[in-house]
Amino acid sequence: MHINPHLFILPRTPRQIVWDYKSHTQFELDLEYSIRLAELIENPNIFDTHNKIDNQFLNTGIMTTSMPATAKWGWDDLSKIFHIGTKNIPCEYMPQNIQEWSKQYLDHCTEVLAQAAPCLGPDHHSSLELIALPEPARLPAGDLTDALIKRKTCRSFTGEALSLGEVSTLLYLSLGYLKERAGGTDECVAEGQGARRSSPSGGGLNASEGFVLARNISGLAPGVYAYHPAEHALSVVNPLPESSLGQLLCGQHFINDLPMGLFISVRFDKLWWKYEHSRAYRMAYIEAGHISQSFQLVATVLGLGTWLTGALMDDQVETLLKLDNSAEQPLFFVGCGQSDGQVMCKELKELLSRQDLPS
Repeated sequence: MHINPHLFILPRTPRQIVWDYKSHTQFELDLEYSIRLAELIENPNIFDTHNKIDNQFLNTGIMTTSMPATAKWGWDDLSKIFHIGTKNIPCEYMPQNIQEWSKQYLDHCTEVLAQAAPCLGPDHHSSLELIALPEPARLPAGDLTDALIKRKTCRSFTGEALSLGEVSTLLYLSLGYLKERAGGTDECVAEGQGARRSSPSGGGLNASEGFVLARNISGLAPGVYAYHPAEHALSVVNPLPESSLGQLLCGQHFINDLPMGLFISVRFDKLWWKYEHSRAYRMAYIEAGHISQSFQLVATVLGLGTWLTGALMDDQVETLLKLDNSAEQPLFFVGCGQSDGQVMCKELKELLSRQDLPS
């Protein structure tokens, strides 16, 4: 006998939860069952066919008669649990044709809409005074190919100020609710779900939000601001932290001169409202990636260099954005500014040049 290799155990007083993250099944074990499982984990060979608990473990898949084949995984177990645990969305019935799918999807949406919806706009700092942004500029006509080719990750910035107009355009075209698309919403879209961004969003929920870290923006005091896409406005969240930007981003101090950065967060409560399965967690990161790319392409057209990272000092960033213990969490950072276009900072180049010198 063998212990199922896809078990994850969670303490939940007064029970122990055993989750089979591959088959998406979970069980609550009392003390007697928990003790027996611990004994079998230590020595699966003591499995007793006459033991009621042992047989229940076998019937539920906690124990197996043979060790299942598992793929080689080069990372830690946490990433493996996340990947496997969000595969193969459980489905009680798989639609066999478009008519069945349509009815199933409509029934699901009806059920979701019968529940109280989370605040559809940013729920952070909504009572604070809003700072209106200038009308976003219309980008010059050009080939998208040019922007895609020119976009590059830079690690050397001059620190030169951005204009508030540039910031307005960047935010509107990456996170704003596009007024140009307001009249094109399908009549079937539920009330409150009609806002459209330049990037796709899982379920049309627009679960991502943005926080501007303003170091050097003409017409805007340095600080941290929440972006309100419906109003195309900002509200003050915090002053700039005493520590450098690089300190918040795992020591990447070459970007301390960035005049503007954008923390992209996700409202998990919006995703939970419509999608109960953990697969939606993947969509949060995909949506953040879409927004990051849109931001970078707009910045490139504006003649700015861009830089991005997922390496955050999460607890410090959450505190800075006032998201401690919140259903909204920061996932990603992207910034832009005037740059000489260098992929490496000069300090790293100097180190590399020394290695090339003869000993």
